[in-house]
Amino acid sequence: MMISDHATDATSPSARPIDVLWLYPRDMNIYGDTGNVLTIERRLALYGYEPRIHAYNQNDAWPDHVDMVLGGGGQDTGQKKIGEDFQRRADALRDLAANDVPMLVICGLYQLFGSYFETQDGVKIEGIGIIDAYTVGRDVRMIGNLMETSDDFGPIVGYENHSGQTFLGEHAQPLGFVESDGMGNNGQDHTEGARVHNVIGTYMHGSLLPKNPVVADFLIHKAAEHRYGAFEPQQSQALRDELVRIDADATHAREVAMQRPR
Repeated sequence: MMISDHATDATSPSARPIDVLWLYPRDMNIYGDTGNVLTIERRLALYGYEPRIHAYNQNDAWPDHVDMVLGGGGQDTGQKKIGEDFQRRADALRDLAANDVPMLVICGLYQLFGSYFETQDGVKIEGIGIIDAYTVGRDVRMIGNLMETSDDFGPIVGYENHSGQTFLGEHAQPLGFVESDGMGNNGQDHTEGARVHNVIGTYMHGSLLPKNPVVADFLIHKAAEHRYGAFEPQQSQALRDELVRIDADATHAREVAMQRPR
């Protein structure tokens, strides 16, 4: 399923497909997370690849090929709704992660990619253990614009809105670091998100990728390497110019977000 047809003007019959698995858009897709999928779709096309977006909800057919995985956030009820199906797909997702398929999971799915999420009312939802982390629900909500500094990507800007507090294990590195208490993974250790090989988890909605093309391009480069062995753009000057314009808009959006109070 293509979520839009705008990519067709940037591709040609020789364009190379990249298959993107979009996890649970019906129940895990809030606070602008669709923007991440739209950004990947558009940038793939502008680099001369053919984006194929596979929207996967509970009990849907699993795509034959996956080069990238994207997933968004949801309420506790959404996590419970997908739980049984998510566990059925756990081995497939673990195999993809082990084979270096790039993944970006936001908020609720970030939590479920860890070991478990224990809700405020004591219900324990098992995760799939791709990210060495666990999450505990609290009555304090961390909400607002968020800027972090990442060793891999530099400054990243997004928007967090979560009451779950996530704690990383020794096999996960933070995606980035925040300066103040009361924000990030748990409001205490100044970490935000997690990185395990090519898998990224984060609390940043907003959505993340339109404001941070360096992260989008990381996912695209890794997906192309997974599928074809290398990232090799095939672009006209018009496509290059469009990327420059989009990146300038992203820079402006980051600057505006950084000036807004939480």
